[in-house]
Amino acid sequence: MKVWKWPCLALWGWAAVVAAGARPNVLLISVDDLKPTLGCYGDTLAKTPHIDRLASRGVRFDLAFCNQAVCAPSRNALMVGARSTTLGIYDLATHFRRSIPGAVTLLQYFKAHGWRTEGMGKIFHIGHGNRDDAVSWSVPFRPDKVVEYVNPANAAGGRLTREEAYFSNQRLNEIGRLPRGRAWEMEEVADEAYADGRIALEGIRRLRAAAERPGEPFFLALGFVKPHLPFTAPKKYWDLYERERFPLARRQTPPAGAPPYAGKTLGELNQYDPIPERGRLDPDLQRLLIHGYYACVSYVDAQIGRVLEELDRLGLATNTLVVVWGDHGWHLGDHGMWTKHTNYEQANRIPLILVAPGVARPGVTRQVAETVDLYPTLVELAGLPRPEVPQPLEGESLVPVLRDPAVRVSDHAYHAYPRRRAGQEVIGRAIRTERYRLVEWKVPGAPGETADVELYDYEEDPEETRNLAAERPEVVAHLRSILNRYPEARPQIH
Repeated sequence: MKVWKWPCLALWGWAAVVAAGARPNVLLISVDDLKPTLGCYGDTLAKTPHIDRLASRGVRFDLAFCNQAVCAPSRNALMVGARSTTLGIYDLATHFRRSIPGAVTLLQYFKAHGWRTEGMGKIFHIGHGNRDDAVSWSVPFRPDKVVEYVNPANAAGGRLTREEAYFSNQRLNEIGRLPRGRAWEMEEVADEAYADGRIALEGIRRLRAAAERPGEPFFLALGFVKPHLPFTAPKKYWDLYERERFPLARRQTPPAGAPPYAGKTLGELNQYDPIPERGRLDPDLQRLLIHGYYACVSYVDAQIGRVLEELDRLGLATNTLVVVWGDHGWHLGDHGMWTKHTNYEQANRIPLILVAPGVARPGVTRQVAETVDLYPTLVELAGLPRPEVPQPLEGESLVPVLRDPAVRVSDHAYHAYPRRRAGQEVIGRAIRTERYRLVEWKVPGAPGETADVELYDYEEDPEETRNLAAERPEVVAHLRSILNRYPEARPQIH
């Protein structure tokens, strides 16, 4: 496998580059459902040479977290710079402009200051009734498929259409039980047989066109879709792994003492064949699914490598900010849970790598970061004025950390997830410090004493085997005092 190599970097500082009028380009690489199953994050099984190489040239955030572990709210947080509890949007269907009609997205802000904003794949969540945001783009956005198969037999004998698969929540209400596609596919096909290969090719084409416009900076957003279900990747990426080497999660039951509604089991995964509706998966099926997840991660790594290699070849790398971001994590059987949709570590911890030539001192940081931090960070790196926008920008600029990974700009991250408790919607608002996570579950606006509380200690219990809230009241009190600085969660808007 060919490994992309970063070019020799310029020696002058980024501030001097911006002052000289050389506005930096931005290459934002978003990867759906990607947890830190990457070699650069210490995963010894993962075959991800291209992202690993990128990480060696930038700053790797070891404690980065999404603001909600599901696609649309997480992507809203990146593009709008506000958390789901502020927007009042926790679902897939509600467009962020229902909450703040005049919001200025990160893309809009760069566009208004002279950047050409382009994108393809999956950036905003499109589907389940939600739509793109046309005003964010200089040229029309180019989406691609999320659910697709090359073998009709895997698409329920060809009866499963892309619309039915991806819009299943709506379609189920209309036509009842949908035909289920296979949860995986491993055909001997070219990379371009699936969306991510096509997204990489189009990204390369856009970079070549950008190189012909040297006076116009670009903000190119590439939204890769794997390892989103189904686990469909060319067979050569499955062949990189020996399935029997994948360990199963050691704990396959929920944390002791956790609220019974806080977790999940097979939701989303059980929309695919041959996954049962409920119950624990047998070990062979678990290993096959883990194998599929890793194969898809290697597949998307190769596509990212193709794009980065072209960025290098065109001579654009020395003046381009590069971000690799996973929109949320993924459960792979831990606690008996699969996919995302929880407030636990595996669903919320994400990879975040930032490369800023002339600013970033390559290295690793334990700075706790969250998705909303990217809006102010990229604005500052571009030398743009502080945004005056209708929505609150709730993140912290990470530029000081890029200059020195030992610097700290905040001591915690915040995230949330909604649940139903006794027929009412409760929001689990969470504070994650370097050591602890506190989750407070309550009805928005209700008194604090009505809350259920979870506390986990990642130094002593990294696998979240038990809820420590009752045992450590002083830690709970401290973290709830931090949480109380935040506004109450806004209920889901309708």
